[in-house]
Amino acid sequence: MPDVVDIRFKKAGKAYTFDCAEFTLKQGDLAVVETVRGLEVGKVIAVRAQEGETQLESPLKPVIRLATDEDMTHKHHICQSESQALEACREQVSRLNLPMKCLGAEYNLDESHVTIFFSAEGRIDFRELVRELGRQLHVRVELRQIGPRDEAKLLGGFGRCGREFCCSSYLSEFEPVSIKMAKEQNLPLNPLKISGVCGRLLCCLGHEYEVYRQLNQERAACACQAIEAKPMPVQPSRRPVRTAEPEKDLPNITDDDNTLDIIVSPLKEPEATRPPRRRRRKR
Repeated sequence: MPDVVDIRFKKAGKAYTFDCAEFTLKQGDLAVVETVRGLEVGKVIAVRAQEGETQLESPLKPVIRLATDEDMTHKHHICQSESQALEACREQVSRLNLPMKCLGAEYNLDESHVTIFFSAEGRIDFRELVRELGRQLHVRVELRQIGPRDEAKLLGGFGRCGREFCCSSYLSEFEPVSIKMAKEQNLPLNPLKISGVCGRLLCCLGHEYEVYRQLNQERAACACQAIEAKPMPVQPSRRPVRTAEPEKDLPNITDDDNTLDIIVSPLKEPEATRPPRRRRRKR
């Protein structure tokens, strides 16, 4: 079977599969391929044999050519055009008073298509914005709304650990993260401590979740075995209690002894106090 290659267009982007055609590629090579947005330059991250055509949803697109020095020079020139397109989009958004934030722009290799990424709280009617940008940039414009995680991935930054974001450094896809992972690792359930810059749960909660879950299961199993192996305490045998015989010197108790003479002393009546006499003033 012919070889296929996995090509990545961004640092931590998703890898796409292409047919090698007649080219001999190795890991780390730069190749020009055709995508839905036109020609683009990508980096080969893996070369493998095609397992079967039935496993693929559609036929693979072939590699056009190996990237040349001219292609790489043109790629660096495109970065300047992307900055200009992003600035033009921000001006139009401010003029049209749209509640959206422009984050980045990407051109294809022949600069016939530009994709602008933005974030917003809800749905935005950007049809007028697309028309204005098409007249100003003279290219096909595509606006794509992304979520908080993709926004942090696109902009990049550093987390509370002091290292670059996992999503922008090596994570190609977002795995589901739940609060159960934080509970399993005995972490504080304070949203400020287990949330990232994007406002969602930290992606790194899933890195060590399986290890903690396995360790907790082993610890619980060891605790159960220790309880089962612990010998039951032996109950001491109870000795019969002997009642002490009454001493013979003590007198017998009679009915007269049960009567108690209670002497009640009469209360002393308080002496009547006379009010003090008023002294008459002499005239």
